[in-house]
Amino acid sequence: MSDPASVEWVGGRPVHNDRIRLVDYDPRWPEEFESEAGRIRAVLGPRALRLEHIGSTSVPGLMAKPIIDICLVVVDSSDEQSYVPALEAAGYVLRIREPDWHEHRLFKGPGADINLHVYSDGSEEIDRNLLFRDRLRADPAERDLYAQTKRDLSQRTWRFVQDYADAKTDVVEAIIARARAEAQR
Repeated sequence: MSDPASVEWVGGRPVHNDRIRLVDYDPRWPEEFESEAGRIRAVLGPRALRLEHIGSTSVPGLMAKPIIDICLVVVDSSDEQSYVPALEAAGYVLRIREPDWHEHRLFKGPGADINLHVYSDGSEEIDRNLLFRDRLRADPAERDLYAQTKRDLSQRTWRFVQDYADAKTDVVEAIIARARAEAQR
């Protein structure tokens, strides 16, 4: 995520002031992703260039906050008129704009507890998310390291959920670096 000063929280930044609730992996999470992805495809049609299940709920066996993270790729995420009105008409709520960080947009879902992350086609953040997800899926030691990091951090009280996410950055970046190094061999 970008510098907090450059993030626009639509409707205000929610204060958490609590521990992070993690739950054991739920084998229904991929089905929830598919259901929500089908809904998004129906709303956006060909404007949805790609939909991917990302985040901890996309990794079998990994504990997670029970929120499905979805990566939506559109032609240009900064061109909100091309997709935001359709998503909002379907009940999605725009919560974050990050023009200085990959033109990222974040929506909450109308029914399911999701984070819908929107990026422009070609954004390096798409591949970064998928590289991390795929590394955790393929490497039990990396998955265990990440799970232990999450478990340890979840015991602290966090004013904002993003602070918890930011606290995982060093471990996430190390896992991504090892995945990149392995891919280059």
